[in-house]
Amino acid sequence: MLWTIIGILLLLWLLGLVFHLLGGLIHILLVIAIIVFIIYMVKRIFSRD
Repeated sequence: MLWTIIGILLLLWLLGLVFHLLGGLIHILLVIAIIVFIIYMVKRIFSRD
């Protein structure tokens, strides 16, 4: 489920970058995808204790 969200955000970012949508605001999608991935990895690391 989380990988689907990350994939969709990255796809939307790529489409926005290619078609020049929303100017610089499109990079927020990339930042959100990276933050979601980092949170996922941190939770995964700490849940193995």
